[in-house]
Amino acid sequence: MLKIDLPSNISHNVFEQYGLPKLPNGTDMEINGDVILLFDSEEQAVAYLDELEDHSSSLDNDTPEKGIINTLVSVISNDEFVQTYLQ
Repeated sequence: MLKIDLPSNISHNVFEQYGLPKLPNGTDMEINGDVILLFDSEEQAVAYLDELEDHSSSLDNDTPEKGIINTLVSVISNDEFVQTYLQ
């Protein structure tokens, strides 16, 4: 299982709040309150990146949702295991 930590400024309810694509395995929360994205594999994480990018393309650049998606894309694509998979 691949676990990717989100920055502390992204809360657990952000996915519902902004209508973001559902994560295949959902999220978990660390003791300190940080949100963790759960994926079965790097391939699944990359597929979710594609979903986020498709969803993002239909949004105006100045929406808060666009900023959240950009952060998610950055965090997932910069994960060391995802980077290795993409190479």
